[in-house]
Amino acid sequence: MITALALLAERAGDVVAISSFHETEPWGFESPNKFLNVAAELHTALNPCDLLHLTQQIEIELGRTKKTVSQSYGDRCIDIDILLYDSRIIQTPDLTIPHPLMHERLFVLQPLAEIAPHMLHPILQLSVNEMIEQLSD
Repeated sequence: MITALALLAERAGDVVAISSFHETEPWGFESPNKFLNVAAELHTALNPCDLLHLTQQIEIELGRTKKTVSQSYGDRCIDIDILLYDSRIIQTPDLTIPHPLMHERLFVLQPLAEIAPHMLHPILQLSVNEMIEQLSD
């Protein structure tokens, strides 16, 4: 995970904030392995599609061999998601921003709340803290 953050900083722009690391149970499937989650804020000149391609290249370099397909989740050594990109809403066959399930996943929202608690979801118009409150109810 540290290597992925370093590669993002080297190739994409400035990593200006990093949450603490959160160890969580798998989501959407069963596994004896736990996951390590972290959120980072990146300032980049790359457009969202170029950033996606860069993150996919970094995943491959770090040993990821397959992508999640049709909500069929499994263990993976690295998974870099673009949760938000400013307040943009993007829907292409390859990229959806904001991340379509982020508001349903505490393991995403809790690290994000450490670095951007008041960031608004551009579709739901809820802050990260408000999304956490909704999941906790």
